Order: sequence, then structure tokens, then C-alpha cells
Amino acid sequence: MELLLLMTAVLLAETSYLTYQTHKKSSTIRRFRAPIICDTSALIDGRIVAIARGGFLSGELVISRSVTRELQFMADLPDHTKRERARFGLDVIAQLQEIERLDVVIYDDGVTHADGVDEQLIVLAKKFKARLCTIDYNLNKVARTEGIAVANINELAHALRPMHLPGEQIEVSIVGLGQNKDQGVGYLDDGTMVVVDGAKKRLGSTLQVETIRMLQTEAGRMVFARLLREDTSPKQPRKVVKTSRRSPRQTIRKHSSEDSLIKLANN
Repeated sequence: MELLLLMTAVLLAETSYLTYQTHKKSSTIRRFRAPIICDTSALIDGRIVAIARGGFLSGELVISRSVTRELQFMADLPDHTKRERARFGLDVIAQLQEIERLDVVIYDDGVTHADGVDEQLIVLAKKFKARLCTIDYNLNKVARTEGIAVANINELAHALRPMHLPGEQIEVSIVGLGQNKDQGVGYLDDGTMVVVDGAKKRLGSTLQVETIRMLQTEAGRMVFARLLREDTSPKQPRKVVKTSRRSPRQTIRKHSSEDSLIKLANN
């Protein structure tokens, strides 16, 4: 009888220990899978869809009503660029909701904070102990000073983007002007800014350029490049064709001989 009681006590102790360990692990997982609050800039950027489809987002993705209201306000602006970007952001929300492995929650956070949507998101992240998904440089800095974990898409892209060594030839479309008077600006597929010397007059063109150097900043990487010469062969000196001046008598003789040849051909 005593042996049976002893075995029962041992089994109960082992069961209690295993239950405690399981509860501890599940609590750790719940803490790890904190909700992610998405801001306007991350939605307008659009890369979050590919990240979510790749399974790199865990937990709930929270989109507040203040963010959707901001997108709706931008979508009604007369500015064509801002209007199209806002509409694209609304389409991104719909695409995120279609991903089966991702839980997208539209959260009603009430009236927007007096200091703007960014401050509202900071308050929400603190309230729910959530991470903040953004590509906004200033919001990223403020959130980190407030002790909020930030899921920065730019940092992920910077870690995965390939390095371009000096002398490497790349293709880039010039879409803007640089700070210097002769610079043109383009972007690679991963968002890297490329500053091309001497490309100001080639706005709207796709050019082959040669990288000079790469600059790493807190806001991202920048590639400096120069135009490739379309024709690298040495220029040949122009041939000077000497023309002879004829005297009136020589001209008359020439026409006379030509007339004679014509008459001979007719006969």
C-alpha cells in the first residue's frame, strides 16, 4: 500500500512539473508573438505583402481606424501622386486580409490623437505591448526612444540587398534630379537610391551606369555612379575633301563634251 502511494505521488509530481514547463513555454510563445501595429507608410510602401506571404510576420497584424482614415483622406486629395499612393495602401490592406496565415484586425481606436496619427500609434503600441511596423524614419526613432519594438521593413531590405562594388555596371531609370546641378536620381528594384553624375539631361531615360562608391546612412544606402560612354572607340580625324575650282572655260568645255555624249547616245 505504501509503495502504491509512493508511486502515485511520484507520478503526480512528474505530471505537475510537465504541466508547469508546458505552461511556461506557451507563455513565452505568447510573449514572443506580440501583435504588430502597422502604420500608413508601411502600407503605402507595399513590401509588407511579400513579407507576410513569405511567413515572416507572426501574430496579429493590427491596422487602426486612424490609419485607414488617413489613407481615405489622402485618397481624396487633388494631388495625383498622393491620391494614387493612398489608394494603393487601401489595396494593400485588402491583399493582407486575403492571406490565410495572417490575422488582420481592423481596430477602432476612436478619435485620432491631437498630435496626429503617429502619436496615436505610439499610444496603442504601449497599451497592447505591441511591435510597430513602419518605414518612417522619424517614427522609428521616436518609437525606439519610447521602448517600443520596431519592425522596420527598410532594415530588413538593407540586410538582404546585394552589395554593388565600385566599377560594377548596373541599369537604372532616371526619375528625378539630384542636389548638384548635373546629377540625376534613380532607384533600383529594392529601393536603393542611385545618384548618377551627368544624368540631369537624361531624365526619363534608362541608362547603363558604372558604380563609383556606396554610402551607408541611417536612412539607408545610396549608390553613386557615373554614365558609361556609349562610344568608347577613339575618334577618327575628319577627312578633308579638297575641291578644285574650275575656270569658266573649263566649265564650258565640260558641258560641251557632256552634250556631245548625250547626242551620241541618242543617235
